[in-house]
Amino acid sequence: MDIYTIIFLALAVFIFLRLRNVLGQRTGNERPPYDRPARNVVQGAQDNKVVPMPGTVIDQTPLAPTGEVTPPTDRWRGLAEPGTALAQGLDAIAAQDSSFDPRHFISGARGAYEMIVLAFANGDRRALKDLLSSEVYESFEAVIKDREKHEQKTETRFVSIDKAELVGAEARDRSAQLTVRFVSQMISVTRDKAGTIVDGNPEKVADITDVWTFARDTSSHDPNWKLVGTGNGQ
Repeated sequence: MDIYTIIFLALAVFIFLRLRNVLGQRTGNERPPYDRPARNVVQGAQDNKVVPMPGTVIDQTPLAPTGEVTPPTDRWRGLAEPGTALAQGLDAIAAQDSSFDPRHFISGARGAYEMIVLAFANGDRRALKDLLSSEVYESFEAVIKDREKHEQKTETRFVSIDKAELVGAEARDRSAQLTVRFVSQMISVTRDKAGTIVDGNPEKVADITDVWTFARDTSSHDPNWKLVGTGNGQ
């Protein structure tokens, strides 16, 4: 061997010994590499099954044996007490119409109440036809015709709608009916052709309680409810 070969061999032996000291030797007793578990899951201690981490499970409503969603006991919280006729009526309507939302209905009923009262005062037949059943429309129109006959005009102004609460619910065949008690404050006055007051008081705020019933065909694609009955309540 020449001098260069001896030098390279010496360097190779030196490097091998350094690497052995740094990296160590495999003896067969080493621990397996640490495998970080996937985020939000851990290994079960007993059965090696992957289980969700606490707080990662999405809450779901339990299913009834038929596969339908089981209604929670507080389904109509704030609207009807469990076990009452009102709650049972709401359950029956929801069974016919899965999109039924009584809170959304009440919000719409408040708006419809004000629109109907003002349309009636103004004699707006077109608006009333879209909001009333044919029977209720006929009774409203009879009053409007009588005012027109005597050349009277009614002025109505809402001060507030203090309450709109469900007091009745019923599902009959394909028809759903909801009854709402409205408690409001308004100013209303009727004048004749000369401007003389024949009814009401333009300076007095009157407390008004109305009990109205709305209905819709749950088998129809039309989501609108119509007024089918009116009355006074306490």
